[in-house]
Amino acid sequence: MPRTRKVASPLAGRGSESKVARARIATAHSSQTTTSPGVRLEPQSPTRTIVVWCPDWPTVALARSEEFAREHGRRLDEHDDPIALVSKGEVFACSPAARRDGISRGLKIREAQSRCPGLVVADYDPGLDNRAFEPVLERLESLTPGVQVLRPGMAAIRSRGPARFYGGEKAAALTLLDALADLDVLARMGIADGPFTAEQAARSTGHDLVRVVPGGGSAEFLAPLPVGILDDPHLVVLLRRLGIRTLGEFAALAPGDVEGRFGEHGALLHALAGGLDSRRVLSRTPPRELDSVAQFDQGLDRIDQIAFGSRTAADRFLDGLTAAGLVATAIRLEIDTENGEFSDRVWLHPRSFTAADVVDRIRWQLQGGSGSGEGLRSPVIRVRIVPDAVDEIAHHEQGLWGTAPDERIHHGLSRVQSMLGHDGVVTIELTGGRTLADRSRLVPWGDRPVPTRDATQPWPGSLPTPPPTTVFEVPRPVHVYAPTGDEVTVDERGQVSGPPTRFAPAAAPEHVLDVVSWAGPWRVTERWWDADAARAADRFQVVDSEGTAWLLVLEDGRWVAEARYD
Repeated sequence: MPRTRKVASPLAGRGSESKVARARIATAHSSQTTTSPGVRLEPQSPTRTIVVWCPDWPTVALARSEEFAREHGRRLDEHDDPIALVSKGEVFACSPAARRDGISRGLKIREAQSRCPGLVVADYDPGLDNRAFEPVLERLESLTPGVQVLRPGMAAIRSRGPARFYGGEKAAALTLLDALADLDVLARMGIADGPFTAEQAARSTGHDLVRVVPGGGSAEFLAPLPVGILDDPHLVVLLRRLGIRTLGEFAALAPGDVEGRFGEHGALLHALAGGLDSRRVLSRTPPRELDSVAQFDQGLDRIDQIAFGSRTAADRFLDGLTAAGLVATAIRLEIDTENGEFSDRVWLHPRSFTAADVVDRIRWQLQGGSGSGEGLRSPVIRVRIVPDAVDEIAHHEQGLWGTAPDERIHHGLSRVQSMLGHDGVVTIELTGGRTLADRSRLVPWGDRPVPTRDATQPWPGSLPTPPPTTVFEVPRPVHVYAPTGDEVTVDERGQVSGPPTRFAPAAAPEHVLDVVSWAGPWRVTERWWDADAARAADRFQVVDSEGTAWLLVLEDGRWVAEARYD
């Protein structure tokens, strides 16, 4: 009897096939699939899905942003203006007008600007995308329940209910399109077995705006599409190296070989390429409305009146959060005036906001607190309180034995701050830098520290540990004398004119201190290429006859005491 030999696929390797993966992928090939003796799995048919796709949504959201229009003094046209949103130095999304000038996703921003000198460049803000997409979702949910957000600009809906109600899948899609047209939103619809195939159908609608892939026809529809549409750049590169260019060629491979070579994620993408999308459409839970608005029929031009009139809105805001089991750790205050001016700012809190805290922030924002320059310039007609960051209320409950000392400190500081203003109580934040003045930054109580310099960087030229204990907010002028009685100087080569033997405060030259030991100089040269910000200084550490150590700095021919080692 002739012997036969089994030839393995080129993709086979790295161990035997996973029975679980084989069972998962093969369920759609037959009504019953045997994965191992005695084990049978029932098939999971794909869900008929309608995918709503709004092309170029990030640029559409930016063009419709009121904040961008106020900041730049004009409103963008989402169709005619070349717009590019940037993330990590590369183009993340661009408008149709930008694409006509050769701009594409992934292009370096310098290259994009060279191709289109009039390009409008802005940083990509995912929060703006989500906020702008909320009215679209609300309109869809007013016509059909069960909307799932795939990402801002794209949503999925199970087609069974809308198709029955509106008399067919295409009729349902056209009804949804008409509803979005009232919002001046251009959308395209794809209907197919599973969200993946429906998304590709929406992207290939052309001028019809709606494309329906018949049930069971997903594999045929997807077969000519390139493998580049799979959301895995690493896998796409490997497939192209193997000569696999289309989804049909990828789907033709044996499921077990794909799982053994590319793992479970590769097996899932292989199933999608073959039209075997077993993912379900899970409807979202619309977020509870937690905003609170104080509306004034007649504009108020006094800060105390506005703060008093906003107290009810603040109480209502906190009551709504409490009912939802939440507390606010950051809020956004939006203030509108009669003249169309708009003030928008996010306020933080070290613990969680109370109604009195919210009213204080309203008052500070009207006064232009923290140097924001947003003072009251015209009568206010509306104050809106929006939760920007929330936390579960259980995380802010008192412990079994209470937290009295911390609470007293917190309430004391908050009370003083409410009387003195937002900048009246500050804390110190340590940042990076070479000088002691650069390493400290004052932050108003309650604000989240935002380091301007990374303190973990080495910062060559900075002082070694331990740092001085007392740093003078304003360096104190001093005179440092050599044995000859002349002031000590340092030349360009770092040579000292004479050893420091005495020094005295400039304000009290008669109070002379003898120097018993000294070290230095250590030169610091910063930003030599910038004439306005250039700085060159020499630092000395000296110990006086009383045993106190000082940090002295010579800069531009003047001596100052920058800090003291207590």
